[in-house]
Amino acid sequence: MIKREDKHTILILGASGFLGGALYKELCPYFRTFGTYRTLSQTFEKNKHFFQYDMEEDDVYEILEIVKPTVVISALRGDFSAQLVAHQHIAEYIFTKKIKLLFLSSANVFDAYSKYPSYEHDKTYSNSIYGHFKIKIENMLLRLPKKQVAVLRLPMVFGNQSPRINEMLQSALEETPIEIFPNLVMNVTTDKKVTQQIHYIINRNKSGIFHLGSSDLVHHDDFIKEITESLYIQNAIFKRVYTTNDERYLAVLPKYNLLPKNLQLVSQDILTELKIS
Repeated sequence: MIKREDKHTILILGASGFLGGALYKELCPYFRTFGTYRTLSQTFEKNKHFFQYDMEEDDVYEILEIVKPTVVISALRGDFSAQLVAHQHIAEYIFTKKIKLLFLSSANVFDAYSKYPSYEHDKTYSNSIYGHFKIKIENMLLRLPKKQVAVLRLPMVFGNQSPRINEMLQSALEETPIEIFPNLVMNVTTDKKVTQQIHYIINRNKSGIFHLGSSDLVHHDDFIKEITESLYIQNAIFKRVYTTNDERYLAVLPKYNLLPKNLQLVSQDILTELKIS
């Protein structure tokens, strides 16, 4: 029998997305868990624990005041400038109420450093609009008291219902090419592992910067080919995309904030999980 841990009320912003939804499923049996969704849907409308929230039009304060969370998880996606404003409001609320915020960030905060993997305390530097935007939010949140914030940087996330896997299956069905990047060295993770890690971070009241990726590195082209084999995709067509002639790293490796062994993973775990399901 699952033991409820009612010491926390959790609000997941972006709970209708891939990772937000996986987080809701993981945390809901243990905590009072609420979520937001953007597009009108009967499924969410009927669920009293879900609130419709369009960050371009709605003020997040209203939902925060209704839910009164002790932990807020931001898995928001969408318009960058609207996200910046929303996170400014969230940061003010977090600071005032002395509660906790977990922010899902990305390996792209390091995408300008291409010659080596990145660790938790490395300086962020990005060439992409997406990476630059994530850095802006990270910097804003890291100015809050340390105990109140956890920045969770994620590499590429796979999983049975992940957009990446669905795209690959769709490409196989339509016989269109799957893009692979032969010179890209990265680490990887799954929605299942990320949600378990976040559950642990909440339970143990951890704060700081976490790199929630596999402890080993893979080449993008090799790994995608292995995934197609694990999924038994026959006759997959690959399109090689070369952005550089040298190896380019986009990997967030954990070094300082290490999680327990059972919450760590290697890339092979992902292939095994996909093969079993």
